[in-house]
Amino acid sequence: MHETRRRQISRRSLLRATGATAGAVTLSTGIAHGATRTAGSAQGSGYAHPGLLHTGADLDRMAAKVKADAAPYAAGFARLTANRHAQSGWTANPQATVYRGAGSPQNYAILYNDVHAAYQNALRHHVGGDTAHADTAVAILNSWSSKLTSLEGSADRFLAAGLYGYQIANAAELVRDRDDFELDRFRAMLTTVFAPVSESFLKDHNNAVVTNYWTNWDLTAMACVLATGIFCDDEARVSRVVEYFRNGAGLGSVRNAIPVVGDDGLAEWLEAGRDQGHALLGVGLMGTVCEMAWNQGIDLYGYDDSRFLKGAQYVAKWSLGGDVSYTANTRRKGAIGGWSGSETASDAAPVDPTMTRPIWAMIANHYTKRRGMSAPYLTRIAAKAAPEGGGGDYGPNSGGYDQLGFGTLAFTRDKATDAGAGPGAAAGGGKPAGAGSASPSGSASPSAPAADTPGGSAAGPGLATTAAGGNNGDLASTGSGDLAAWTAATGITALAGGLLLLRRRGKAGQEPRRTGGGAHSE
Repeated sequence: MHETRRRQISRRSLLRATGATAGAVTLSTGIAHGATRTAGSAQGSGYAHPGLLHTGADLDRMAAKVKADAAPYAAGFARLTANRHAQSGWTANPQATVYRGAGSPQNYAILYNDVHAAYQNALRHHVGGDTAHADTAVAILNSWSSKLTSLEGSADRFLAAGLYGYQIANAAELVRDRDDFELDRFRAMLTTVFAPVSESFLKDHNNAVVTNYWTNWDLTAMACVLATGIFCDDEARVSRVVEYFRNGAGLGSVRNAIPVVGDDGLAEWLEAGRDQGHALLGVGLMGTVCEMAWNQGIDLYGYDDSRFLKGAQYVAKWSLGGDVSYTANTRRKGAIGGWSGSETASDAAPVDPTMTRPIWAMIANHYTKRRGMSAPYLTRIAAKAAPEGGGGDYGPNSGGYDQLGFGTLAFTRDKATDAGAGPGAAAGGGKPAGAGSASPSGSASPSAPAADTPGGSAAGPGLATTAAGGNNGDLASTGSGDLAAWTAATGITALAGGLLLLRRRGKAGQEPRRTGGGAHSE
């Protein structure tokens, strides 16, 4: 364990032991109504750090497992080290203004490539211990915080703010305690360049009818604001996202994104009526929001009887080629005081069973390992996707960079001895005061299998699928206890010297131009 991380963990544990009660926000029916805090105020000690997608305990687990050459972590780490973005020689190319959208001199690819290089180098440092990778990550992040002043373009600028805002915050969270990292300047960039654009979208939706924009538009903004709130110890921002997740008017709130719960335990994902790529993007983003919240003691994963599990299971089953129901849905479109119209989605869109994105390991591990719940479709699709890569592994277009990825390495975990462990436990302390958790045997997890998935495999009802744009390759895995089943399903093996039998390459680079990132209302 690195000395810096040891100090972080001991400080975090002390904060949780002494201040959880003072910082907790009232919970009801086992669900957080706001941010369960470690201690302090928005201006004080704030939230647990590191505490976005990865906690100190997570990072230590990865490092120990890789050092022991344990499967499937070794395969996940090999996927990371093989990525061109994860090399310590990466040189940043910061811009003063980033443009995304038609009619502007688009340069946003420069930003997302640099962001993924910062994240991958920072993660590689924590797992492998080479300080050259931390140096690279810090250099990239410092260069952008010293130059970036605005995000411009068409409505797509909201996507740029949301996607790259949450991602760059996660990269910075991994090096925030380095002496050479310009922490205050980075906070200023998050709070003046990225978060305000996302907050504006959640407030007025680009002056459009609130349902004009599909689910993933809201979720990109929510991810950015939540990551900014946690990184900057800003309780107001965190609470705003938690409330929007639960009760927001837009299509990114959980009941609007997942409007119908079926008797089979599956819940219809609204954007399945649009296309597979954007449905996968939405599931990955909602999982990202839930994971970051969980690491701060806020249980969105279990909210409303684990509604997200039911929606993710639906998308997983659908993406595997299974039959799913879909209730016709009409949404209003248009600009406030301008044009208006409506659009009806009447059935789930066709799917490409080879389409995948690195979103499954995180979600499947939460429900099956942390919570001990049954999620057969999630388990199967995560196995099919293993080992997950990251930005640069799923095609050159923006959709291949919408998730940070590497879930096989980062989120594989053993089953918790207390399957109902509450949120925040992984962040270094015990269950936060007052934090509830969903029952491991909730209605989303029936135990009786049903042979209704492609290929004759048995998978229980009530388990849907999720996906996120792209059509070339394999990705995630879930828990080390399931390794034999995953290996049988995918044929993936860690080889001597850190080499891998990687994903199929028959369709490499042939993803749709707007898969994932192009979350447009038109």
